[in-house]
Amino acid sequence: MSITQNKKAHFDYFIEERYEAGLVLEGWEVKSVRAGRAEIKEGYVIVRDGALYLIGSHMSPLPEASTHVKPDPRRTRKLLLKADEIKRLIGRVEQRGYTLVPLDLHYRNGRIKLEIGLGRGKQKADKRESEKKRDWDREKRRLIKSTNR
Repeated sequence: MSITQNKKAHFDYFIEERYEAGLVLEGWEVKSVRAGRAEIKEGYVIVRDGALYLIGSHMSPLPEASTHVKPDPRRTRKLLLKADEIKRLIGRVEQRGYTLVPLDLHYRNGRIKLEIGLGRGKQKADKRESEKKRDWDREKRRLIKSTNR
């Protein structure tokens, strides 16, 4: 079940591979995510000290859940992946100019997971092309719908 998606990622990047990562969260963050107060649209993933971190995502604290701590809604959160996946991703990002983009925050077996994508940035012409394709697909659906009536 999806909590929030980064729809802008598919517009800005060609997503080539997808990985599912766990997140290191504090208790108030889990409560705010379950309440639907998380946003990953502005977030991005970086490599630091051989580990992956999610930066820029926003999880608004609930006023009743975070009374005894001083929550930071934009704090850096560590991503949990297998060691060989991390090495493969680090190699692809450093050598070939790929970018790690958060795509989807969702539940898997009661745990909160983040789907990250290995993507290449789109040029302006590529973005226009994908926009034309999306408009044409929408128009095709409209035409098919009107002929079926």
